[in-house]
Amino acid sequence: MASAVPQFREWLSREELRTLSSGLGDPEPVAQFRVDAYDRFLELPIEPNPLYRGYGYFTGVDLSGLDAQATGPKVERPPSLPGAVRIFHDASGTSLELPPALAAKGIRVTLLSEIWKEGGGAVEEFLAGHEPPADRLTALAAALVNRGYRLEIPDGFTDPLRVQEFSILSRPHEALSVRRVIRGGSRSQLLVTEEVFSTPGAAEAQRLYASATSETLGDGAKAVFLTVHAPDLKAVSIYRRAARTGAGARLAWLWNGLGGFRSKVRNQTWLAGNGSNVDDLQTFYGAQGQSFDSSVDFTHVGTDTHGQSITRGVFTDQARGMSRGLVRIEPEARKTIAYVSEHAMLLSRGARSDTIPILEILCRDVKATHSTSVAPVDPEKVFYLETRGMNRDEAVRMISEGFLSYVLERSPVAGLREFLYPLLAARWEGRDVLWHSHPFPVLPFMSVMGTETAPEWRFDTKLR
Repeated sequence: MASAVPQFREWLSREELRTLSSGLGDPEPVAQFRVDAYDRFLELPIEPNPLYRGYGYFTGVDLSGLDAQATGPKVERPPSLPGAVRIFHDASGTSLELPPALAAKGIRVTLLSEIWKEGGGAVEEFLAGHEPPADRLTALAAALVNRGYRLEIPDGFTDPLRVQEFSILSRPHEALSVRRVIRGGSRSQLLVTEEVFSTPGAAEAQRLYASATSETLGDGAKAVFLTVHAPDLKAVSIYRRAARTGAGARLAWLWNGLGGFRSKVRNQTWLAGNGSNVDDLQTFYGAQGQSFDSSVDFTHVGTDTHGQSITRGVFTDQARGMSRGLVRIEPEARKTIAYVSEHAMLLSRGARSDTIPILEILCRDVKATHSTSVAPVDPEKVFYLETRGMNRDEAVRMISEGFLSYVLERSPVAGLREFLYPLLAARWEGRDVLWHSHPFPVLPFMSVMGTETAPEWRFDTKLR
């Protein structure tokens, strides 16, 4: 199926871009950044690599009338988590809750408008951290940046820090493009949860949600970045996440796709520090006409680094999925251990998924492996459960949940499967996971600890 985007030049005009830039008070470097990104938006294809253009699954995207300046009232908000930083992005703007006790200890959160006022090197540093956009939708997201923040954790701040971030789509034709820069000091401990939802009755037209994350971890730092992606089926979403690890640092990227019309995820991690360790764990549940396109890129630079990418998707109806995992091991990256696992389960004849693992090994003293499969549900397992009194639908559902739990149980977040299964149940039953659907679908208090597969992966205290 070839990618196609109807009338993409009508999505955004130069005049609308200038109006957005003026309204946000862009300094000159930012205004130029937008113009450059817009030019790339006009020139680039949806999928830059010709090898993958037949797998893009981005047909039907039409963001005509997109409005990055759409405004509206604040959405209803759940009670705060005591001791946690909370950041809210909605049609009213961005709001921040930073407990005074954390601010007194050097935790700094600087919002987009404040960064623009700083000017000079602060702006240039905030815009750096990613390679230039390589495809049309990523370029569009860069041109429309209208929310963002910079999080700084000082060296030696070893108390576990929880950041709870919400992005709520509530207006037709809305565009939320969030950019965040995270600096984790040496020996810091961080858990960020990015939770994306839609309000009821806001799905009259396609909307855009874009998320760009640039993370730098100091020596010995530990960080978990967990995304729960559950907007309604009119959301077109682009995720772009990049990280660089210090010596002995540990990072976990977690991404759980439940909602949205078209979703693209691009993760790129440089394991630069000796002894650093990165897990990239992703799950997808696709139904109706949804599609998910994921790409994971590990570059091993330091010695004795460990990287693990595990992706699993379940697809039914006419849903589509693609996952690509690339591991590059540089010539000096001795004693590297790398693993890429990409598996998909198809529950209907109309569903499709493609899995493409790639290893690029430039050093001999390494261990690198991969596994991949795309298959229907095992009829023998279904028959076994039917003999135990289940009907077929119940049996397929249990098998599918177990298939995804393989990834969730390897997460360093304790009980993640139990947190996410109510949301998965809603999607399985054909319901949207709507904001404030009694109760709010937010993640509760969470702790980061070891798992059976990685018992040493734990923080010393609970992250709330």
